[in-house]
This record gives sequence, structure tokens and C-alpha cells, in this order.
Amino acid sequence: MAVQNTYISDREAKELICEIGKRVYNKSFVAANDGNISIKVGDHELWTTPTGVSKGFMTPEMMVKMDLSGNVLEGNLKPSSEVKMHLRVYQENPEAKAVVHAHPPVATSFAIAGISLEKPVSPEAIVLLGKVPVAPYATPGTQEVPDSIAPYCRDYNAVLLANHGALTWGRDITEAYFRMESLEHYALMLMYSEHIMQKSNELSTGQIADLISIREKMGIKTGGIPVPGNDKNIRTAPGLQEEMIESIVQKVTEEVLKNVLK
Repeated sequence: MAVQNTYISDREAKELICEIGKRVYNKSFVAANDGNISIKVGDHELWTTPTGVSKGFMTPEMMVKMDLSGNVLEGNLKPSSEVKMHLRVYQENPEAKAVVHAHPPVATSFAIAGISLEKPVSPEAIVLLGKVPVAPYATPGTQEVPDSIAPYCRDYNAVLLANHGALTWGRDITEAYFRMESLEHYALMLMYSEHIMQKSNELSTGQIADLISIREKMGIKTGGIPVPGNDKNIRTAPGLQEEMIESIVQKVTEEVLKNVLK
């Protein structure tokens, strides 16, 4: 099915980027000149943040307009070298209209540890965010970075960048930014429950299916299906590899979901 694209104006895009920049800066999701933000304003055009400027102190005049091939169309400043990530998301995922890259401290700590965020403990995280994988380490600013995230752009809503930070995208800038907020909140809950309290009660396959049903009714088709790690009947079966376990549990979840959606 073809994606029906509607876009905001250039002026709105530049103003919204500045607003979201203030939000990520005020929440300490970035420090100094970290992070970058972009919004598509056409099938092949986008506005993005300039390099070397704090996200908390930007003005619309600083923004840079580019095409999806990376050519600068308008603007007096240079775009961030990390805009390559944004371009790759748009190239891989036609539904994405905005991208946010930041370094939220707790989520980035999971990225540094190489731990994905996929435990089914939070209904809100399952519905609004889904599973968040870790992309392999790549040198910031190089072509390695967009190549490392490419496998995740279509099926997920966010990705952790190993030893670097996080990237979220959405159907508009609000959704992309809220996913960054949800990502950090989810990571914080997992840090407390898993690594400080050392106890968490995971949702069941049936409960996850109910949440996936809610997610689909909201028009969100991506995010993956979290796999309960406490399904002892499956996980204690001899000879099963982790990949096979995840495949089995996901199939069970999908079957339950089919029944819920009838």
C-alpha cells in the first residue's frame, strides 16, 4: 500500500526543530552541542539542525535544508555529519517524517553495556515504543553509522547506538520526540527494577497480545513483539537455542493476538 504523505511548511518545520531542541536540552538528553533533529517537508526534502550548535540555543535561521541524497539546498551553516543517520531512516522507512538523535543518560548506559531494551514490563513502553535493539558500534559521523542502523529502520521505532546514544523516529516530530522520552523512561525503570531491586514481574503472553492489539488500533504497526523471559515451559526445554525460543514465543504471542483481534 502506498504511503500517503502530507508535510508541514518550511517555517513550521524550522520552528518545531528549535522547540524540540530546547526540550531535549532541558531534559539533559544532550550536553553541549550533542544531538541532531530533522523533519521531512517533502518526499525528497528535509530540514535539519546545524553542526556545532547547542540544541537548547537554536533559532530557525540556523536550520539547514537538504535533499535525501545529502545535498544542501538552503542555509548558511553546515549540517551535522550525523545527518547521515536521518537520511538512512527516511530512505529505509517511507512512513518516517521526523528523526531525533540524543544521548539520554540511562538509555545510553544500556547502549554502552550492549543491552537491548525489550523486557515486557511496561504497558506504555510496549504500546508506544516496542522493542529497542542495539545497533553495532560505528564511528560517529561515518558511513558506518547509517549502515549499522539500516536493518532496524522499518520494523522498529527506536534503536540504541552502541557506546554512543539513541535514535528515534516517527510519523511526525512529536511522535519521534515522545519516543525518545519513552525510551529514557523505560530504560530508567529497567535500571531500577533489574539492576538495583534485581526483581521485575514480566507481562504474560496474553497481556502482551492485548497491548499489541491496542497499539495496532492506534495505527502503530512497528515495534516488534516483546518476548516474555519467564515462560518457563518453553525456556527450560532442553536443546533450544535462544533464537529458537524467541521465535516460538513470538509465534505464540501472534496466535493469541489473532484471537484478540477477532
